[in-house]
Amino acid sequence: MQLLRPFCCEHGLLSRPDGSACFTQGDTTVLAAVYGPAEVKVSKEIFDKATLDVLLKPKVGLPSVAEKSKEQMIRNTCEATVLTALHPRSSITVVLQVIHDSGSLLSCCLNAACMALMDAGLPMKSVFCGITCMIDSDRNILLDPTTTMEKEAAAVLTFAIDSVEKQLLTLSTKGSYSVEELQQCVAICQKAAEKIFQFYRDLVGRRYSKLNE
Repeated sequence: MQLLRPFCCEHGLLSRPDGSACFTQGDTTVLAAVYGPAEVKVSKEIFDKATLDVLLKPKVGLPSVAEKSKEQMIRNTCEATVLTALHPRSSITVVLQVIHDSGSLLSCCLNAACMALMDAGLPMKSVFCGITCMIDSDRNILLDPTTTMEKEAAAVLTFAIDSVEKQLLTLSTKGSYSVEELQQCVAICQKAAEKIFQFYRDLVGRRYSKLNE
């Protein structure tokens, strides 16, 4: 098992959204923007909670089925953590722009979305992170694979994990694996998530210490 690639994040790069963040893992970079709570179309209005939408834009071209699948997982993850009941009959929109994809794109999108939601100051039950791992042809489990590694993998799995109980919120898988391998992947990714959550805490701590100076 190898370590996670280096990651970094910048908040508030965009002025028009209510929150924004640019998250980089290795050479994979995603820019996220959050709009809302704002007015919602009557056709999309939900009387007891906010309507949450996610839009994922590829680096070039129009969104494909692959982007729509990622959007669904990201939306489910956000709905599991954002306290949408506090903003009924409104809309929250998360827009993700892929800047560069060198592997583990879905987990980078999840991390960018979480950072942008935090930047927007939206109330959340917990923060979350995305971790991708793969099972290679020798059945070894490797964290945070690159695009080249993913192409040669027997299976690629991405987990969204919450910061409180370290529970799985959502998962996306591709390829074949056993139940035992799935359990091993979950345990490895839950442990790796600690590093990302510590990064979140350090980042927020530095940001607010600067504001108080």
